Amino acid sequence: MPKTIAQTARQNAGKALKKASFQLRIKEINAIKSMAAGTAIVSGLSHAKINELLTFKNGVIGMVHSLSEEGAGVIFLTNADSLKAGDRAIQTHQVLDIPVGTELLGRIINPLGQPLDNKGLLGAKQTLPLERDAPPIMARLPVDTPLQTGIKAIDCFTPIGRGQRELILGDRQTGKTAIAVDTILNQKDSGVICIYCAIGQRLSDTARVINTLKEYDMMKNTIVVMAGGEDDAGLQYIAPYAATSIGEYFMSKGKDVLVVYDDLTAHARAYRQMSLLLRTPPGREAYPGDIFYLHSRLLERATHLRPKFGGGSLTAIPIVSTEAGNISAYIPTNVISITDGQIYLSNNLYQKGQMPAIDTGRSVSRVGSAAQLPAYRSLVAPLKLFYSQFEELESFSKFGVQMEGDTLARLKRGRAIRSVLQQRQYQLMDVATQIGVFLALNNGLLDDIVESKIQAAQEVIEQVLKNNFTHLITKWTDKHEKMSQADKENLIHTFQKALLKKGIIPKS
Repeated sequence: MPKTIAQTARQNAGKALKKASFQLRIKEINAIKSMAAGTAIVSGLSHAKINELLTFKNGVIGMVHSLSEEGAGVIFLTNADSLKAGDRAIQTHQVLDIPVGTELLGRIINPLGQPLDNKGLLGAKQTLPLERDAPPIMARLPVDTPLQTGIKAIDCFTPIGRGQRELILGDRQTGKTAIAVDTILNQKDSGVICIYCAIGQRLSDTARVINTLKEYDMMKNTIVVMAGGEDDAGLQYIAPYAATSIGEYFMSKGKDVLVVYDDLTAHARAYRQMSLLLRTPPGREAYPGDIFYLHSRLLERATHLRPKFGGGSLTAIPIVSTEAGNISAYIPTNVISITDGQIYLSNNLYQKGQMPAIDTGRSVSRVGSAAQLPAYRSLVAPLKLFYSQFEELESFSKFGVQMEGDTLARLKRGRAIRSVLQQRQYQLMDVATQIGVFLALNNGLLDDIVESKIQAAQEVIEQVLKNNFTHLITKWTDKHEKMSQADKENLIHTFQKALLKKGIIPKS
């Protein structure tokens, strides 16, 4: 049967289509499917990458946080109140970076590198990505140079070295931020560049810290990275990474850097909020399973580099808040296991008026005496053991047991040590004076002094050192020499004469 004209036309059209081998190209349309508290699910981003930046209308910036079949989980880094479901998202094919350089010194910025101090643009010519790999093991040097805090209880019992990670933890209102600020203030003449990263803090608290830095003329060597409690969780999440990238720039130039993260508890809560909204499966205490990795990849970037790789150091002091002194909670135990030691502040000691309220039994530095000057190390080693024994002995003495002469002498020496370790905020003590005071302690010069005169005794020792022994201070601090027996005897004799002359110690 002959083909009809219509059949012949359909057959020829089919052959033509196969010969042409047309390929259909489907263009993705990126649009917001849903939004919730600084996060969004965006469809159509099948080729997006983790941490890729997105832009939305009105200049809103977002970052890809997770990928799933439902769409890309996006966290907003700027105010997204003007957006709604259906608004378009534009891929930038870039990751988030931050300006770095000396131009940032003395400035207050947010984690996006935008100035918050009304001093104009930063003028930085270089940027670094927020997420960077930690230096490899072969690029690192051992921690062997002290980072003096000016706080006797820390420099003596839990010393911090340049390139170390030392955690400060304790309940609210026990002095955690005060210790961190004092540590920053003590770097005024040390050449250490300081970065204070405020995460989820009240604006008034951060303003108080900034005013203190300005009052003590430390702001010129400090950079403040600020993501307040009123900011979106996304901005709080990226804040510590921004501060670390800024610090890494100076470290690569051979500088010593100190970064304070205040605090990582608020950082973890911001991350938990984002993750739950983006439907990440919750784990212990509703935190996502990768919360440990979140902080470990941050703190692993703190180190002391070999000269071949820049020779600088980055010291990290994270702060973590506890509840009712529970250091076995999820976030505290995580960060304790990551860091090189912890300074634990006891609420009981704080209530008793012991300042700083450092619990020496729970505080530890895994770097230890390697982060102390030789002259300092030889004096404080016996103090640590003596003080721990004194605390147990004092607890036993409260039962009213009759004490022998040697035991009473130990109690007297232990109380003198505790009085010396008392120190108010901003009353920092240089390392040379600490050496003099601990030398006097070890040799019993302060045992018979009433507690009200301990501060006056320390001031006399400081004055004697600066007036008569500047050559020894240079040997201890600049040349890192040990203290000779002749120097010890000369110093003890001079201290005793000065304290007797001032009427601080009773005449025998």
